[in-house]
Amino acid sequence: MPLFEKDPDQLRQYESAVAPPADFIEFWERTIAEAREHPLNARFERAENHLTVIDTYDVSFAGYGGAPIKGWLHLPAGTDPRNPLPVVIQYAGYGGGRGLVNQNTRWAQAGYAHFIMDTRGQGYGGAYGETPDPHPSAGGNNYAGLMTRGIHSPDEYFYRRVYVDAFRAVEAAQSHPAIDPGRVILSGTSQGGGITVAVAGLAAGRLDGIVAAHIDVPFLQDFPRAIDITPRGPYPEVASFLGRHRNEYESILTVLNYFDGVNLARLAAAPALYSVALMDDVCPPSTVFASYNAYGTDNPGVPKDIEVYRFNNHEGGQEHQWIVQLKHLRKILG
Repeated sequence: MPLFEKDPDQLRQYESAVAPPADFIEFWERTIAEAREHPLNARFERAENHLTVIDTYDVSFAGYGGAPIKGWLHLPAGTDPRNPLPVVIQYAGYGGGRGLVNQNTRWAQAGYAHFIMDTRGQGYGGAYGETPDPHPSAGGNNYAGLMTRGIHSPDEYFYRRVYVDAFRAVEAAQSHPAIDPGRVILSGTSQGGGITVAVAGLAAGRLDGIVAAHIDVPFLQDFPRAIDITPRGPYPEVASFLGRHRNEYESILTVLNYFDGVNLARLAAAPALYSVALMDDVCPPSTVFASYNAYGTDNPGVPKDIEVYRFNNHEGGQEHQWIVQLKHLRKILG
């Protein structure tokens, strides 16, 4: 896929026209308050991972509506709770789940606690999942996939549930005695990157301890532009739905506005490291820069940086970006 968007200098200046709904803050305050009415019930059961240098725990905690959400917690073997570790909380890409018990342990290999959240209703893609979505959206039709599930109401939209699950995953991780609750790093690629943006925004003023956000080729950013120009991946689910439901464009954009990462990025207060691929036709670079340029603008002075991979598509920086992230955390954590 060749470069198909704005040139790099224009991308760094690009600002999305997306603006939050009038009740945006109230909506999310209410949503989080409702979630916290359910006991967290975080449970960690030792799991056999067939590894000698990493200990793994099968995690369960209460997410949206109190529904149980699965996860893995990986720790360097023999971690002493008297010396709790920083934790990297990882969110999965679209269709992915927490994976098999030892499928992804790289942050624990680097000496961190590594908490991987299963994504409700997914786990059919690159990584196995075990968390159902027991709250089917009320009323309305939807296109195949998840992008239009519940799209006729912000209260029923699929990503309301996912963002709440991800917020509560932080609280669950912080409850483990081997984790330092004051050194939490959010991390994700594609959908996971979009979820990371959302949690970074929702956490500001509501959840302490987040010291960094690693956001790679994020999905769920700048919906109006994304659904207009993206030829591949999940965004075309919305375009295909609107191709049949021709009179619902404005009402659907109104709902998506509550979940647009651009609006949530503005609220964020944790230092951020983004990455973008300039040949990405799944999460176009302008949508990534829309999020990056908005990030932390409600909290001037928030540190942020972005790695640009000029000749990559949606795979982004991969192992090269992980090295950048390792260096970033060493700088932040000392």
